[in-house]
Amino acid sequence: MQHARVLVLGGSGFIGQHVVARLSAQGRRVVVPTRRRERARHLILLPTVDVVETSADAGSLADLLAGCDAAINLVGVLQGRAGVGKDPWGPDFTRAHVDLPAALVEACRARGVRRLVHVSALGVTDGGKHTLPSRYLRSKAAGEEKIRQARDLDWTILRPSVVYGRGDRFLNLFATLQRRLPVVALAKAEARFQPIWVGDVAQAIVHVLDNPATHGRTYALAGPEVFTLRQLVTMAGEWSGHRRPIVALPTGPGRLMALAMEFAPGEALMSRDNLDSMTIDNVSARPIDPELGVEPAALSALGPGLFEDAGLARLAAWRSHARR
Repeated sequence: MQHARVLVLGGSGFIGQHVVARLSAQGRRVVVPTRRRERARHLILLPTVDVVETSADAGSLADLLAGCDAAINLVGVLQGRAGVGKDPWGPDFTRAHVDLPAALVEACRARGVRRLVHVSALGVTDGGKHTLPSRYLRSKAAGEEKIRQARDLDWTILRPSVVYGRGDRFLNLFATLQRRLPVVALAKAEARFQPIWVGDVAQAIVHVLDNPATHGRTYALAGPEVFTLRQLVTMAGEWSGHRRPIVALPTGPGRLMALAMEFAPGEALMSRDNLDSMTIDNVSARPIDPELGVEPAALSALGPGLFEDAGLARLAAWRSHARR
């Protein structure tokens, strides 16, 4: 069975835009809710995509699912305020990672939508809502639990490692820091990651959507190579043309730096909860399951191409300088 009309929560985001484009290329109707329509203007031009300006909260999910036969949940936040009192995860993580999946399950039941693909995070473990080291991971585990308890739905859970690609907020962040700073002070420099290309994540999501063998199962999504954070920052600097020295910070100074970033204006580059997440390696012991339909690309092969625009800009500057 090919699901013909799909609700994609988080469809205007980094991973979501790749998922939506692939679904549209297959001729499927796609519903993408967004708080601000202009943020999804790159999707509006796709012929089978319906961008709906809405908060996509629990009250609107049933309306959004009208006429759909599947739902994909990509919503996630990397940072959130700490909870007070008995709030175990904080309001931001609770709303995005726990309450929204629970509401989506209820909306699917109300509309008779059985197929649900939920994207979580590598590092999450079954039953880990109390034992994992960060509020981010614990809230993700609690959200998975809401999905897994829905035995009347045909759900699949995917746990990707850090996702890279053009316009990501991972390698590009490190490249930007090295463009602006003479030295990079780095906490958790030896934390290990297994990055996966955004195109492979999108391919896996679209592939499992119609695959009954994936119902009721949880899969890791990780690339073929493992790197330390120090190595990833170094490569981002080299590929963008702004490699800087890296100073690894001990735990105490690293947490102080993250605390300062939490109170800096705008979105924090790092938080103490992010550091807590990095106390466990973001790697998968098993290769990608063949049922996901993905042969993962290597970061070492794709990485240099992520910053081609930066390379062209440097070349133009050199040529301009040479003509003087």
